Amino acid sequence: MKPTPNKEQDKSSSYYQLHTQAVDTLVNATAENTPRYSKEELEKYRSFHGKWRLPETLKVLLIKVWFYGAVCFFVFWGLGLYVTAQLDLYFIAAVILGMVTDLLINRFLRFTEKMPGGSRRWLMVSRRGTMGFVMNLFYGFVLLFLVITIYYALNTLLQLLFGPSAPVLNVEPMLFGVFTTAADTLCILIRQTSASILADAGRKTH
Repeated sequence: MKPTPNKEQDKSSSYYQLHTQAVDTLVNATAENTPRYSKEELEKYRSFHGKWRLPETLKVLLIKVWFYGAVCFFVFWGLGLYVTAQLDLYFIAAVILGMVTDLLINRFLRFTEKMPGGSRRWLMVSRRGTMGFVMNLFYGFVLLFLVITIYYALNTLLQLLFGPSAPVLNVEPMLFGVFTTAADTLCILIRQTSASILADAGRKTH
């Protein structure tokens, strides 16, 4: 009399065989037999894919506004309570602006870029390493100078329009973040436009 096959053993055997085949397929995979997927399909697993997805430009601007606003909060609102000399506070703020730009904003944008070098269009200084860090320190002074100029110009304009009772724009994180991001965007646009003009002039000479 033949023994009756055990259904549980059959299930275990098929389960083991199925997973063994999957492992063999993965180990022996080559460029020829590996399935290829479209960029749209891969994009579903790289980032959040929903109807509330923000445009890349808006995300970059929000990131910069947040970081630059944090500089204002910790320097002008926090350290400003202990550093009474205005020039010293400006110097510290400019240095921290450059450090935040290089160590936080630029690195965060590089980390989240979809393609290698894709974040370069959002950076004023795309060079990495020590030289890039030093360049961003100097860039921090440029940003602070432009922000101070924006505050002065707007307050002067408000006084011309409304007289002595005009409201005064004080330094606070949100407005400071917006003005600094605007100054940074202006500098990037000037750099890109200058590079485009020089490239066109170089092609015309050749």
